[in-house]
Amino acid sequence: MTSIRSFLMLFVCAAGLQAQYTESDWEERDLWMKTDSLLSMTTVGVGDKVADIGCHEGYLSIHLAQKVMETGRVYAVDIREDRLQKLRANAHDRKLGNIITILGDTDNPKLPEGELDAVFIFDTYHEIDAHKEILQHVKKALKPGGQIMIMEKLKDWVRGKSRKEQVSSHSLGPKYVREELKQAGFTIVSEIEDHGDWERETNKQMWVILAKK
Repeated sequence: MTSIRSFLMLFVCAAGLQAQYTESDWEERDLWMKTDSLLSMTTVGVGDKVADIGCHEGYLSIHLAQKVMETGRVYAVDIREDRLQKLRANAHDRKLGNIITILGDTDNPKLPEGELDAVFIFDTYHEIDAHKEILQHVKKALKPGGQIMIMEKLKDWVRGKSRKEQVSSHSLGPKYVREELKQAGFTIVSEIEDHGDWERETNKQMWVILAKK
């Protein structure tokens, strides 16, 4: 219970960083996060079923919904109902009916098993205390050969520090995630060590790992 409470508190604290999650900055975020380029690295296409863990107000979920189109499905997962409510409103405004919202637990995203073509965890993995459990749930949810993409930011002042120190700064380096994916039984497909600067801040470097079941 202690880890669950601490995880929830981290998410509540992160809510103070509203600008990176709210609709008002989405167009700018497309540019500095190079979202289209990231999605093109995957095999996701029309009719696929995908998940967005840590979906917040729906930035990535809406991109995915437009990519898989009406015949596809996007499972948008968050542990805060207020964010899911905002996501549903954002999807409704865009007439997107292929997004299914899920109020997940801190150790279980509650995804359908064996149905998904891809799972995305963007700027959320560092908040997950129960990362081993989450990765196993993701693995069960993916079809054989299904993909998982994790995007994070590594802040300069915690570079080379322990996992705990990095997480305490809402940051995480790729070496920890790479090893955790391998331990969970995933195969690394590709990596981007430097995907640019998070929110154009030069001391926050984005990185990406794409792996498959």
